[in-house]
Amino acid sequence: MSHSESSHLPAPTHPLRALVLCPGRGSYQRDQLGSLQGLASPALDVFEDERDAAGRPSVRSLDAEPRFSPRLHVAGEHASALTAAISLADLDQLDPARISVVAACGNSMGWYTALGVAGALPIADCAELVDTMGWWQSRQEYGLIGGQLVYPMVDADWHADPKLRAAVDDAVDAIPDLYWSIRLGGQAVLGGTEDALAAAKARLPVQQQAGLDFPLRLPLHSAFHTPLMSATAQRAQHELSWLGWRAPNIPLFDGTGRHWRPRWADPAALRDYTLGTQITTTFDFSTMLRTALGAIAPDVVILPGPGSNLGGAVAQVMIDCDWQGLSSKADFIARQTSAHPVLLSLGRPDQRKLAVLSPP
Repeated sequence: MSHSESSHLPAPTHPLRALVLCPGRGSYQRDQLGSLQGLASPALDVFEDERDAAGRPSVRSLDAEPRFSPRLHVAGEHASALTAAISLADLDQLDPARISVVAACGNSMGWYTALGVAGALPIADCAELVDTMGWWQSRQEYGLIGGQLVYPMVDADWHADPKLRAAVDDAVDAIPDLYWSIRLGGQAVLGGTEDALAAAKARLPVQQQAGLDFPLRLPLHSAFHTPLMSATAQRAQHELSWLGWRAPNIPLFDGTGRHWRPRWADPAALRDYTLGTQITTTFDFSTMLRTALGAIAPDVVILPGPGSNLGGAVAQVMIDCDWQGLSSKADFIARQTSAHPVLLSLGRPDQRKLAVLSPP
């Protein structure tokens, strides 16, 4: 069956059981400008009310700008809000006859969005958390410390390359103030001071993939998920503990792979993880996703927008754990173009058609 044919399949007899994986800040790029145009979303309306109360530009107005501006759209006080708001708005478009959300997780800042998706925070408090943390990261006195770089550790078929992984581990061991920030499927995201990042770029073998040179520095990112963010964590614990923490309504998986269960999860422990451990220690995306796949056995993983840049990382984790028999990049691509894809990125029009309500 062709890709175009699969985009017009009738709704299944039973909704597909979906694991939602929310993207982190940095997902909103030039191609995502205009993502919110024409979307009605109760969650987005709540998000906008929070922005307005804080005296910040509305997400809709930022998204409606005639041109993409890195200084505007990638800035900490806007990038996090754009990402989370678009994710929530996308999820409000899901067709309940096709998709049943049975669990949630999120990469890096996407964890904050996942808290709202799972009901572990009211949407208004989710917006407050996203907005506040994003605002702090944009200011030196609050936590704009060091930065992050990305380095791939897989071959062309998305199999793990032990030599590249060893090179990353050796760099982290040898360079002061360099840390694993995110274990992102087949990619390492490293965080550190400016000196540490410069030393890592000089030490790691240069690679070229998709027209980009690696190691690749991420613009306007702090050294998230490293001990360098301890002051930000302390501030968060002081100023955001009052949020309405509660057990989630659906299973929720964090950046250590921990499974937070409906009704039984301890709200205080969830608060302490979010405002402490999640900020200052490595976010293990790979373990998170492997654990969620094993515990929930979803029919499909849903990536809400903006964009679809987590698709490769999700595929690499699936291949690494032989999820549903996927053992190579070619296997994954073949499955994605079949009648039963394992991953639906709502930022891709062809895949979006399989999950959302048709426009009136």
